[in-house]
Amino acid sequence: MSYTIITDSGANLTHEQIKNYGVKVVSLTYTVKDTEYLSYIEGEETDFKAFYDLLRNKESVKTSLVSYERVENALKESLDAGNDVLYLAFSSALSGSCQIVRNCMDDLKDSYPDRKMLLVDTLCASMGQGLLLKYAVEKKNGGASIDEAYRWLEDNKLHLVHLFTVDDLFFLKRGGRISGTTAVMGTILNFKPLLHVSNEGKLVSYGKTRGRANAINEIIKRMGELGEDLSEQDIFIVHGDCIEDAELLAQKAIEAYGVRSVTINYVDQVIGSHSGPGTLAIFFLGKER
Repeated sequence: MSYTIITDSGANLTHEQIKNYGVKVVSLTYTVKDTEYLSYIEGEETDFKAFYDLLRNKESVKTSLVSYERVENALKESLDAGNDVLYLAFSSALSGSCQIVRNCMDDLKDSYPDRKMLLVDTLCASMGQGLLLKYAVEKKNGGASIDEAYRWLEDNKLHLVHLFTVDDLFFLKRGGRISGTTAVMGTILNFKPLLHVSNEGKLVSYGKTRGRANAINEIIKRMGELGEDLSEQDIFIVHGDCIEDAELLAQKAIEAYGVRSVTINYVDQVIGSHSGPGTLAIFFLGKER
């Protein structure tokens, strides 16, 4: 039986990728000045620069999970068309969206006894989640059944490496990731944190450097330590309105490891509101996270 692959907008896929992959995307939401917005609208380009300018002005942005209604609509559309569903969700350690999808699937299973719904808690975020989805699509297009694709994802998701840094410690402080004292001292000393996503799907620090250039070089160094067969990989990079740094990171990855291709996109509004302008991340498969 055919199946549909669904994810949420936290995967930070480009519009072109979404179209080419043939997947459905359920949007997360964010609120600015009491107005709620969707982080993804099919066929509508987002003015990311305007959003990041709001953040630079320290505008308060509130974020929300995927809504039960949007998840239900996406699931029903596929199920009613006679398709099974493979859903790749934002890390449950960073968002409650995965649980909403699980609850919705539980509620629908009796109404669709002949359909299969499989949920993958990716334990990933941003284009780490997006890269995992890319592999799911390749498995499907290669003839893998929904069970085979699901098993591959479960077996390999902890090999999806996320390496990133941020430029403005204010946003980590606002989100409770670091203390006010650490943020102030880090800003004064020009410290840049080095972070990754753990096996538990949590955002954790693995070090710090002084200055942006050193942070980028350390990410490239760690990429070499963790990556496997990098010359055969397509890697993803996201940025918080710092395209020059993203292109520099891509150039360094190509020069150092001969990666096959690089796709660059913005960090979406929901994740970006917590990480801030200047966020820079790279995603690839490795020996371990």
